[in-house]
Amino acid sequence: MRKPTCTPRPRVEGDREDEILDATLHLLREVGYDRLTMDSVARRARASKATLYRRWESKPSLVVDAMVRAKEAPSVDAHDTGSLRGDLVSTFCGSHGMAHSDATGLLGSVITALSSDPEFAARFRTQFIEPKVAVSHAIYTRAIERGEISADLDIDMIAPALAGILLHRSFVLGVLPDDETVERVIDHVILPAVGHPAAGTQNSSTTKQRARTS
Repeated sequence: MRKPTCTPRPRVEGDREDEILDATLHLLREVGYDRLTMDSVARRARASKATLYRRWESKPSLVVDAMVRAKEAPSVDAHDTGSLRGDLVSTFCGSHGMAHSDATGLLGSVITALSSDPEFAARFRTQFIEPKVAVSHAIYTRAIERGEISADLDIDMIAPALAGILLHRSFVLGVLPDDETVERVIDHVILPAVGHPAAGTQNSSTTKQRARTS
């Protein structure tokens, strides 16, 4: 007797996948991680919950995937400008950078989940945070190779420092950073901390420029 064959379930991919990921980000900004559900994402994306579960086995897997791959997800791309300061400014400033309000708001929506949802925290740190720290790590590695800073620098300690300071200002002090703030942290904290020879030079030139325009 011939056994019945099982028809494979269709995969969620392409434009449909993008629609679901973008819907997840929109809801995440609106209601936060704790109140977001697979049902609410399905309704927003006009999909069935079964469709979501064909691709994502849980809410943490869907949310982290959206934060990493959705069209509107915050990204940190590598920028090799030829100098440490240039790399830091190019990477962390602008519409894609830490001062972008949407990116800050998105991170704020998942802060509580890092302590309350172990599965989400593990996925978030591995898939979202680690690649961004790797970009920062590469920035300092290039600076060492150029001879800008000492090879003895503890890159593991300094690589996440800039983002950490900006997030502390946002979520603890309630002060949203702008591009000027990012540059101030780079010039007043990061460059002096790594013993960069240009530390203080940017501060002096910036002060003179502001004096001339005031």
